[in-house]
Amino acid sequence: MFNLKNMAKGAAISAVAISVMATSAMADKVLRIQSVLGDNADEVFMLKEFGKDVAALTGGSLTIEVLPAGAVVGARDVMDAVDAGLVEGGFAWTHYWGGKHPAANLFGAPIAGAGVGLDNIAFLSWFQYGGGKELYDRLWDEMGVNVKGFMLQPVGPEALGWFKEPIASMDDFRKYRFRAPPGMVGQAYKDIGVASVAMGGGDILPALEKGTIDAAEWCCPKPDMVFGFQKVLKHYYLQGLHQVVVNADMYVNGDFYNALSDTEKKALEVAANASLSKSMSYRIYENGKALQSLVKDHGVILHDTPADYFSSYMAAAKNLLEKNAAENEFFAEVWQSQKDFADIAVPFWAGSQASNAALGKAHADTLK
Repeated sequence: MFNLKNMAKGAAISAVAISVMATSAMADKVLRIQSVLGDNADEVFMLKEFGKDVAALTGGSLTIEVLPAGAVVGARDVMDAVDAGLVEGGFAWTHYWGGKHPAANLFGAPIAGAGVGLDNIAFLSWFQYGGGKELYDRLWDEMGVNVKGFMLQPVGPEALGWFKEPIASMDDFRKYRFRAPPGMVGQAYKDIGVASVAMGGGDILPALEKGTIDAAEWCCPKPDMVFGFQKVLKHYYLQGLHQVVVNADMYVNGDFYNALSDTEKKALEVAANASLSKSMSYRIYENGKALQSLVKDHGVILHDTPADYFSSYMAAAKNLLEKNAAENEFFAEVWQSQKDFADIAVPFWAGSQASNAALGKAHADTLK
């Protein structure tokens, strides 16, 4: 028999269910992150790992979708796109935005270890416990963009690079047109007489093949091998000063970030901290495997970097650091913080690492 009371009760339950489903659907948020790299890059692999952690920590209420380079805007426009809300997030290296504020260089690629011997691990100590995080959070306002930044992936030290012939001195180095990073790092090469040319990673191999450049650096053995530099150049130098520390990070539109729940915000923070460790661990092993393959399978020859490179480049780096500090108050504040930290931490860290480095090199020499 038709029961109006039961029908009304069923309708009420259905309405509640629909309301719950709608609320759940509204609660699920997708953070689209456009990278400046293609999907095959190690950085993108680790970014997706970060996304898995975020989804797990939030029970799926916040998920991350990684978009490849060029999906929404060009690589140079990623920060502006995030600022304007054209895409919720972006992924690049902090120093890419040095044109917006010079202090971005001190977070993304503090030239020559900020001139005070910071390696990637010491940099993370400064960032997490030496006041760096608080300065990093101020960077975006100083830059004038509506974003929240998360440092995710420390890299380094980067290799000096690839050459057609062995280089025994800076005089040999200066004979080459050399692909170098943009910003302060590339400027220091110009200042010591190296004809440095900035270009994107995907453009390096074609430029080498065409003779537009005849030497290059990009990063480290694994990314370098993926780009195929070993097809053209065989002489590889691991020790360099230009990017002892390199950090990739994520930028989230400020309005999108502010609309997240406290749990979702905390999940981004926790997953970012985990990514700092996981990325470093992943890269040590991956670069080790790649270096072994480069030497054994591709005929790459490893060399020690000429001694006069270090003194020449360090002098140029310190000049640039001092120049920027004199011209920009926030840059000076960040650099002073790094120097103050280094006065305390570097004597311990460098001293304790010296024996480990010597032992590691002794082991590496037995494998030659």
